[in-house]
Formats: sequence, C-alpha cells, structure tokens
Amino acid sequence: MSRRIDIEITSLNGDLATWRAAGAKLPKGVLQSALVPGGPVVGNVYRADVEQFMEGIEVLSVAPPKAASPLDPRNERLELKPTEAKGPDVIVTYAPKGRGPRRDGEHREGSKRPGERRDSRAPRASKERSEGSPNEEPRSRAPRRDGENGARPARDGERSARPARDGERSARPARDGSRTARPARGAYNGAPPLATTHRNALLATLSPEQLPVAEQLLRGGMPAVRAAVELQNKNATAQGRPTVDPLTIDRIAEDLLGRTNLAMWKDRAAGAVSAGRELRLRDLRAVVTSAKTVTLDEDGRTQLKELQTALTSRLEHLRTQWAERLEAAIGAHKVREALELVARPPDLSTRVSADVATRMVALVSETLSADQDPATWNALVELAADTSIRRNIKPAGIPAHESSRAVAVHNAGAIPELAKLLGMKVPPPPPPTRLRRPSTRRAS
Repeated sequence: MSRRIDIEITSLNGDLATWRAAGAKLPKGVLQSALVPGGPVVGNVYRADVEQFMEGIEVLSVAPPKAASPLDPRNERLELKPTEAKGPDVIVTYAPKGRGPRRDGEHREGSKRPGERRDSRAPRASKERSEGSPNEEPRSRAPRRDGENGARPARDGERSARPARDGERSARPARDGSRTARPARGAYNGAPPLATTHRNALLATLSPEQLPVAEQLLRGGMPAVRAAVELQNKNATAQGRPTVDPLTIDRIAEDLLGRTNLAMWKDRAAGAVSAGRELRLRDLRAVVTSAKTVTLDEDGRTQLKELQTALTSRLEHLRTQWAERLEAAIGAHKVREALELVARPPDLSTRVSADVATRMVALVSETLSADQDPATWNALVELAADTSIRRNIKPAGIPAHESSRAVAVHNAGAIPELAKLLGMKVPPPPPPTRLRRPSTRRAS
C-alpha cells in the first residue's frame, strides 16, 4: 500500500534526481526526473506517493509543490466578530417531585399536610397507591414495614443490602471518598522495563535498503525476514511486479544479525539496570545468562559487569537470610520449616554446611520415631525425601499405621534406613532429577 510523504530534491544527474524526506536525513532515494511536473528543482519540496519494499523505497508519482495562498484583493475574507455574552433566552423551571395533593382536597399518605414536617427521604407513593386498581400500573413499590419478612426501610445514612448482580462491581467506594488502591496503568509489573534506545540508534545508522530488513530482524529474527520476503514476492507475482531475490535479502540479514541481537540485548540490560532491586531475580539472571548468545562490545561488557555485580549482591543477601532462618528453625526444633528450607535453597549452587547438615540429620532422625503422629510422620518423610541430606537420615521407627508403612515403602529408595526398618532389601537410589534449563533460542 502506497503512502504520501514530503520529499526534497537534493541533486540532479541527467534523468535521475536524488531526494530525501523533507527536513530529515532519512529516508532517501532516487527517482526519475520525468515524474516531477515541470522538472525537478534542487531544494524544492514535493508531495510524493511512495511504496516501501525490502530493497528500498520506490517513488510512484510526484505532485507539484503547493503554491502560496494568494492575497485577498477583493476583501472577501470572512471575519468572525465576537458577540457579547448574555443570559439564556429560555428559562426552564422544573416542577417538584411527586404528583402533589388530589383535586378533591384529600391528602395522600406520606404527603405534606399543613403544620406537619415531612422527611425528604420518605417514600412518595402511599400503600393505597402501590396497591391501586388492577388497570393502573403502580409507579413505585412501597417499602416493607418492620416485621414483614424481616425487612425494614433503609434509615438515613444506610444503604440497603442486596446481593451483587452479574456484571456489577462488588466493591464500592467508601463514603469518605477513599478507594481501594489500584496499580496505575503501565505500572511496573516485575518484568524488565522496555527500552528502545540502542535499537533506535542502530536503525538511524542504516541505509534505506537495510532498514526494512533490520526491522524484521528485531521483530522475529531470520524467520521473520524470510516470511516477509515470501509474502512480498507472493503479492508482487499476483500484481505483475518484479520479485526480489531471497538470497540477497538473506545475505543482508546475516550481516545485520549480530548488530541487531546486540542492540536488543543492550536494551534489555538497560531496562534491568533501571529497574534496580524491583526486578525479579529470575529476570535478572535471564538477562545475564542471555549475554552468552551475543558478541558484546565495550559498552555491552560494562553493562554485563554491572548486572553480574547486582546479581551476586542479591544472591549473597538471599543466602544470608536463608542461613539465618535455617539456624533459627533448628534452634527452635521446627523440623517441618527446617526441611522446607533445606529443600528449597535460594539458588541451585547453595549447599548446606557440614555442621548444619549434621544437626539437621540428628534432629530429623530423632523426630521420625514410632511414637510420632502418623500424619506428621508421613509429611516429614515426604519433605525429607526431597532434601540433599535424605540418605543420611536414620528414622528411629515407623508408626503402626498402614499409611505410614506405605509412605516408608515408597520412600525407601531415597532414605535407605527405612528399608532396614521394614526388613526389606535396600533398593537402588532414584535417578537424579534433571533440571530443564530454559532454552535460549538464537536467531539464525
């Protein structure tokens, strides 16, 4: 689809004229002088219909430059004269709410009588009116009185309670004007903030032929470039236009692939640095790990060093907190909490010290006795089977319960001492659990 831009003629070379976008350095290109009405003039600005292709921008047609608006010799210019502000021409007065007293002089129930005060919130329709003739539709339903089906009219300052309807918000603002705090639109949600500084800087240095290829690389790598070339050739064949060579575009994309990957990583790193401690640890680790898939320059190595320092600092802080909580749980004989901490360290490289492991084994072995509650014993065995000290644990006994015996048989491979207590052959240890690392796809 073509679009219209303003172009400025920069030079002439026979039948060809070079142009650039008016007021900018890019985009730029070459057009036939015959397309310009009256011939191109260097420095003039024209309106041109252009179409973007993978190999560059093609000028389809050029309109003559706009002439300056002529003067007004006949004094035909329209002039707006301000008018003086004045009051409204029509004054509307609304009638008071309610139908008022009847013509025969009788007053309805709830209407104001002489010498009688009436609450402004009192119901306007009387009981007789709400139970009127069957041929007339009542205007409003009269509220129930005290004692009727347990309901009563709402008092001043109260709101009648009713179940929320479908699609209606259950939370309403408080009467003092306070509302439940909601995150602002676009607020930080834990992911690295989006930055495009390095990508924009890269695109500004590219030629018009490289620009569309680099944009596709930033969107989806080499697969996106090949898909765009295939779609463009398909449309060109249907319209009878010449197609582009996919191999040429592939060579251009391969030359730009390293630069685009580096720009994307540097933008991710800049976002991670600006997020600071609000960035989730796994996102920070992902940015640091993905640096291995790109060839860093001096600026990139500086960013990587800063991110590695931040990652190390946060890991040391988490390890210190984890060790303090583990020491407190062992000192307070909180076996369940201690096993959960040993099973879930801050990171995979954290190991329990030899002293702490010895104390943990002694504490767990003493707790897993035959006098222990079967439910508690089962839960502790399941937790112990997921820890790194499981093969050193020696339970004092097994409760006389079918569920405990089944749990012991199931975990005998992880805790060999259970097999000895059951009088069975020690089974081989279970295979180690392989952690599936997230695959880092490299655009190719």
